[in-house]
Amino acid sequence: MKAVHVVEPGKIAVVDAALPVPQADEALLRVRYAGICGSDLQTFAGTQPFATYPRVPGHEFSAEVVEVNGDARDLTPGLLVTGNPYFNCGACYSCRRGLVNCCQNNETMGVHRDGSFQEYIVMPVDRVHPAAGVDPQIAAMVEPFSIGYHAMNRARVTRGDKVLVIGAGAIGMLAMVSAQAKGADVWIADVLPERLEIARAMGAKDAFDLRGTEMADVASAATGGDGFDVVAEATGLPVSFLNAIEAASFGGRIALIGNGTREVTFNQSTLIKKELDVVGSRNSLNAFEPLIQLLHNQTVDIAPIRTSVRPFTDTVDAMRDLREHPDRNIKVLIEF
Repeated sequence: MKAVHVVEPGKIAVVDAALPVPQADEALLRVRYAGICGSDLQTFAGTQPFATYPRVPGHEFSAEVVEVNGDARDLTPGLLVTGNPYFNCGACYSCRRGLVNCCQNNETMGVHRDGSFQEYIVMPVDRVHPAAGVDPQIAAMVEPFSIGYHAMNRARVTRGDKVLVIGAGAIGMLAMVSAQAKGADVWIADVLPERLEIARAMGAKDAFDLRGTEMADVASAATGGDGFDVVAEATGLPVSFLNAIEAASFGGRIALIGNGTREVTFNQSTLIKKELDVVGSRNSLNAFEPLIQLLHNQTVDIAPIRTSVRPFTDTVDAMRDLREHPDRNIKVLIEF
């Protein structure tokens, strides 16, 4: 079979690899589509601190069941599935409390272990989720959808909340859709007008270009100066965290989704004065099945963030294009 190998930072190639053999309680899956994530670009560039090489990237995918080694009656050959790519240890304090999404020893496909940028993969059956009736391309986006959905759960978003999402990348857009599905009114802010247009088409109450708009003006225009009940920060940039603090209402909530690489300085008294709840959001927890149901029922539409689908042979060029042209790319899928 063919697989994409990041041989070392900056060096990537399509190589021949042995067909994996499912061990006990594992399923052999034929990958249909895989999504390119920011972490895959980091692995490619050598800026992912946890990646080892050589590494097959990818943790967003849809696939068809080929065979199962064990008893899993719901996983029949040919069934469309997706999978949870986070492997928790089961022994640490987080796992013992059921918080497997923030396992202290988590291993993620495409980073700590080989991922989905290959024609066939094996997965433990308990991490495989049936997605019959869902478009295979859309099923490949369930994992990033789960990131935004979990963040909105962490922020306790409810019907009628006024929510601001800072960052209109794939995760930010999917956080927006997640909040909308919970009955919230959602605004979004970014610096790329092309992405803001897509957000408007997906139902954002408004979309603000932060290149020429101050955050105070955003809050004033959207909430009459009250501030947002919830702000989701989906960029990881220090200025976005400060903007989130400014935009949040007194008694509001902030969900941090974006991974930061730089320190940020702020006066903690602002958090006290506004009595803000600030929560981190890592991976997702118990999100795959409800999201697959939403997609199956066509309750939500995430197709507009799928900006291109490229053949497997174009994987290298697709990753470079996504890295160099974020204005025209949100979610790029690879077809196998």
